[in-house]
Amino acid sequence: MSSNQGTILVTGGAGYIGSHAVLALKNAGYDVIILDNLIYGHRDLVETVLEVDLIVGDLGDRSLLDDLFQQYSIDAVMHFAAFAYVGESIKEPQKYYRNNVANTLTLLEAMKAASINKLVFSSTCATYGVAQFSPITEEHPQNPINPYGASKLMVEQILQDFSKAYDLNYVCFRYFNAAGAHPDGLLGEDHDPEPHLIPLVLLTALGKRKFISIFGRDYPTPDGTCIRDYIHVLDIAQAHILGLNYLQKGGKSDVFNLGNGNGFSIQEVIDTAIKVTQKDIDVKISDRRPGDPPILVGSGEKAAKVLGWKPEYSSLDNIISHAWQWHQKRH
Repeated sequence: MSSNQGTILVTGGAGYIGSHAVLALKNAGYDVIILDNLIYGHRDLVETVLEVDLIVGDLGDRSLLDDLFQQYSIDAVMHFAAFAYVGESIKEPQKYYRNNVANTLTLLEAMKAASINKLVFSSTCATYGVAQFSPITEEHPQNPINPYGASKLMVEQILQDFSKAYDLNYVCFRYFNAAGAHPDGLLGEDHDPEPHLIPLVLLTALGKRKFISIFGRDYPTPDGTCIRDYIHVLDIAQAHILGLNYLQKGGKSDVFNLGNGNGFSIQEVIDTAIKVTQKDIDVKISDRRPGDPPILVGSGEKAAKVLGWKPEYSSLDNIISHAWQWHQKRH
């Protein structure tokens, strides 16, 4: 099976954002190979929805990577594979530095040995730390406040150095809160444990959870709850296709935020979920959590200007409706 667009290796392609990117790649005419250790990925979705080659293995396994790059003629790598639980990263930093930093270095070494020089990297707004201004642009200082954000910032630094020293061109996406699901209900968010607000609210609507907690109602925001920037996962996947096209046309290494430029408060998310699901959602107010900034909103202007990225599903109604369809089907 071969296509004129080329073959892309997607690490972590059985996970939430990775799987949506794989589908977008297929729809754009690429061949895709997934490498995933399936700790958090879903084999069933790869086999029933994505229908691409799945290699089960770990990024830290250099000989596996060497074999893979010999066996397949790979044009570029999309790198999603990472641990991404902020709280866990504080309790288990070694796990995060090993998996997110050391394993990425192994991947980059194997790519270099195989002369593969295009990478689209999944970074995070967590590299910025506490927002000094809003919306956050790419020039915002990077002062991560947890090992998860620090691990991603370290990889960004490694990429900069590799790009200068070796023939590596990369696009690095710092995204804000990925949310939503495939509008056809094919794919969606299914983490265990589930850390994200929208799925937690919808699981509460489904009766799988007794209530949703709001951590702090006394923030300096219109309704007192934190404001976050939610980006539809399909818009994130689309950005990855545009980033790949940019590299294939000879674009230089660069970094882009993926944000809508406007945020929604936690209360707005809950109110919209009640409207969409037509269910009662029980809310409990708890104390603020340490390290939660009041407002975290990202500017997507640079991605719009350089890559032509335009979020299609920026309304909260869309994001929550698509996620609700998925959760009803999945649970």
